[in-house]
Amino acid sequence: MTHGAAVLGMADVRKSFPSPAGRVEVLRGVDLEIRRGEFVMVTGPSGSGKTTLLNLAALLDFPTSGRLTFQGRELAGLAEDSLCDLRKRAIGVVFQRFCLLPRRTALENVLFRFRYVGGAEAETRRAALAALDTVGLAALADRPVRVLSAGEMQRVAIARAVALRPELLVADEPTGNLDAASTAAVMDCFRRLNVEGLTVLLVTHNEGLLRYATRHLVCVEGTLNP
Repeated sequence: MTHGAAVLGMADVRKSFPSPAGRVEVLRGVDLEIRRGEFVMVTGPSGSGKTTLLNLAALLDFPTSGRLTFQGRELAGLAEDSLCDLRKRAIGVVFQRFCLLPRRTALENVLFRFRYVGGAEAETRRAALAALDTVGLAALADRPVRVLSAGEMQRVAIARAVALRPELLVADEPTGNLDAASTAAVMDCFRRLNVEGLTVLLVTHNEGLLRYATRHLVCVEGTLNP
């Protein structure tokens, strides 16, 4: 498969955090380029830096040093309102623990994605229903999330993440709490979205999922290896 222009870039990226014993370097000179249409999966042992890498990719954190770019734009020094707009519109995030509002319906949870971007009510409702249809849950739009299965909850979370048609979908252990059947359903959603053109970066401990990816990287002691 031929992929498009670079969506995310990291050049000699390092990330460290303070500790009582001094600064701890979590990422050590990571170089990464993810191009439009790729499905990149990252595996590695606990504590290797995978979640830190994902937080940088989602623009939830920034490097201690090195160069981070999104769609060719250098992010260092970018105004906070521009960064917020990128996070809201260009990046979708799926978490292991779903992060849904359990007493709200599936549709209301997806509509929450539009809360800070505006838009006509009828238009946002159509977009939210279309996102639920994409993950096969249009028929459950009015059902409270608390009565859904874990796999259905994660599919609602995916619908919420892609409702604004982001450039990049970032997922952190999205099947970690699911059984085999639910894992297959969720991964089929990711694959279908990728086939439709969405760029995906997914972190997992489950190497059985690698068949869904177009590229596999391994994170080891803060470095990223092909």
